[in-house]
Amino acid sequence: MTAEPTTAHSSRWPVPPQDGYTVDDLFTLPDLPPHTELIDGSLVFVSPQRDFHSTMIDLLVTGLRSTAPPEVKVRREMTVVLDRRNAPEPDVSVVRTEAITGLDVTRYQAADVLLAVEVVSPDSEARDREAKPHKYATAGIPHFWLVEMTGTDQHPVVRVYELDPVTKAYALTGIHHDRLKTGVPFPVDVDISAEALKEL
Repeated sequence: MTAEPTTAHSSRWPVPPQDGYTVDDLFTLPDLPPHTELIDGSLVFVSPQRDFHSTMIDLLVTGLRSTAPPEVKVRREMTVVLDRRNAPEPDVSVVRTEAITGLDVTRYQAADVLLAVEVVSPDSEARDREAKPHKYATAGIPHFWLVEMTGTDQHPVVRVYELDPVTKAYALTGIHHDRLKTGVPFPVDVDISAEALKEL
């Protein structure tokens, strides 16, 4: 009997449990790629970022931090635990300051998140537009922004949503093309023009 040859480049994919993964698994499984998310008990691996995605996150983080009050902090690409089978990683989050208990924090609870922002990528389009907003709303996160690149001029557009506490669904409150100006979750005024992106 001959053994199967092995190579240094062979890798073993984790075998999911019968009922899917949990948040505990997400933080204890060895060698998961950076920015792995947990959606409905399944591990979701993130594709390499495009420049628009990375630059847009930087633009929003800088803009939000410039006006954020002391009781909140702006974080990028941190896990938010919605329930035991869902732990997505919003591109940008606004969290309550008291939730940040040290530099070793790896996740936030949905109850501590005031705003979740998703910058749409081609590989995550359906998750960013449909699955994640629904899950954020169900978990009670009061504000959600969806950011996309539109047209041939690669211009950003930000759709701003607010949670309706009765229906537990998001309602669109504004569509912003050149300037993102809103009063919630705190006063925000950010230049989101194509020129502002190019300057970064």
